[in-house]
Amino acid sequence: MWEGKAPGKVILFGEHAVVYGRPAIAVPVNGVEARVTVRPGRRGSGIWLECCNLPAVGQGNGGYHYPFREAPAGDPLRVAVLLGLTYVGIAPSQEPDLVLTISSTIPIARGLGSGAAVTTALLRALATYFNRPLSAEETSQLVYEVEKLFHGTPSGIDNTVIAYQQPVYFVRGEPVELLQVGAPFHLVIADTGVTSATRQVVGEVRQRWQVERTRYEGLFDAIAVVVRAARAAILNGEWRALGPLMNENQALLEELDVSSPELDRLLTAARSAGALGAKLSGAGRGGFMIALVEEHNIAPVTEALQRAGAAQVLSTYVTSPAET
Repeated sequence: MWEGKAPGKVILFGEHAVVYGRPAIAVPVNGVEARVTVRPGRRGSGIWLECCNLPAVGQGNGGYHYPFREAPAGDPLRVAVLLGLTYVGIAPSQEPDLVLTISSTIPIARGLGSGAAVTTALLRALATYFNRPLSAEETSQLVYEVEKLFHGTPSGIDNTVIAYQQPVYFVRGEPVELLQVGAPFHLVIADTGVTSATRQVVGEVRQRWQVERTRYEGLFDAIAVVVRAARAAILNGEWRALGPLMNENQALLEELDVSSPELDRLLTAARSAGALGAKLSGAGRGGFMIALVEEHNIAPVTEALQRAGAAQVLSTYVTSPAET
């Protein structure tokens, strides 16, 4: 059996403002992962996709399997398999006999990069099976092609941070900068349990921006200042400085009206339990929040978030690849 894995991701700083040309920082989340295994199939069976807990085009919520050749054209897994086969030099007409088993602990449609992670894991599994290892750059480029099915015109941040498994500094239209972490730090991540419709929230912000462009441009500029300060702190190993910056970023996001009572409750709980800073992550109006914590305080903050009603709490260790 051959295997590929990939982590989730969170936006650490800069959501919403990044849509308007300002910088953002994203980091991998190693507390959750997508996993794909490959094993030889029955002779003449072709490729079969076994999805343990993932929905698919025209299917239910998981626990199903289907032949690759019958997958609808819009199935991202089908596109990922085609890209993987092309990379290892196999034409679709020469479909090998394989069984791909796909599972993920990354919540779907919650801003944690589930789609990019599944694609990354699938490509890595196929490349390993055929002894054609993928570089991080090659993986990122291939995953970006599949991301277009999920997001239309993706920013490129999900595929990059997940493929490289490293924090990234991102500005739309510019090359992504891989950040070296001067000193590692811990994040606690909590789910409000409220589904956030990214497209809707982003659209509402745009509508208000069109009406109050000067005010909103000022807020985006202020967020950009925070993001640049956070980049410097990460590079210099001054990770405790990220706490106040997270609080400042959250205050600006609240001015954008993208927080929610559920998020506010979890943010208050985390700070009261000793988190150095906390903010929402992603579109807002639900979804996830993140808190910067010292290692000895992970358990108290986790317990406080659970008491405050978090649907799920996990933690991740942010570092550079060489240190993991």
